Amino acid sequence: MIRIPILPAIIVSAACATMIALGFWQLRRADWKEGLIVQYAAARSLPPMAYPAVPPMHDLPLFRRAIGLCLQVTEWRSVSGRNINGEPGWVHIARCRTGTEGPGLVVDAGWSRSPSNPVWKGGPVSGIITTDPQFVIRLVSDKPLAAPLQQSAPPSPSEIPNNHLAYAIQWFLFALIAAIIFLLALRWRPQS
Repeated sequence: MIRIPILPAIIVSAACATMIALGFWQLRRADWKEGLIVQYAAARSLPPMAYPAVPPMHDLPLFRRAIGLCLQVTEWRSVSGRNINGEPGWVHIARCRTGTEGPGLVVDAGWSRSPSNPVWKGGPVSGIITTDPQFVIRLVSDKPLAAPLQQSAPPSPSEIPNNHLAYAIQWFLFALIAAIIFLLALRWRPQS
């Protein structure tokens, strides 16, 4: 008869229960993310909105068409990105004064092979809202705003990863493996 050590059994059982709970949590996250992607895809068909002077804290208007007015470019930065044809290069992002309170307008003015700032003083902009790591959101212009820029790749909800199902499967497998290892350890444990 195999004697089951109580403390290791409790620890392994608690660990397995935790991993299974994490697996179910990831399944719920997968459903949530799928709903979010559907919401973002639907936002593209809504009428254009004014670019928000201050980004909302919740329910960002991501993938929504928007218009804005850049009165003056106050800062440029170049980050790696792709053009509409998928070629790698530099995306040129302008921070603009809008004459309103708030952080102003952040615009992806276009793409080029060079990180050098383009010559663009401002003006009306239309495009699609996406995330920005520094300023929460930015507007990706639907056309290049200065020569010799090309159009940047427009943001798409299809690029948002939804790998929560894979994470759930991993957690369930970890729980199964832990249980199997514990059972094998019990079987090969010397009996006293």
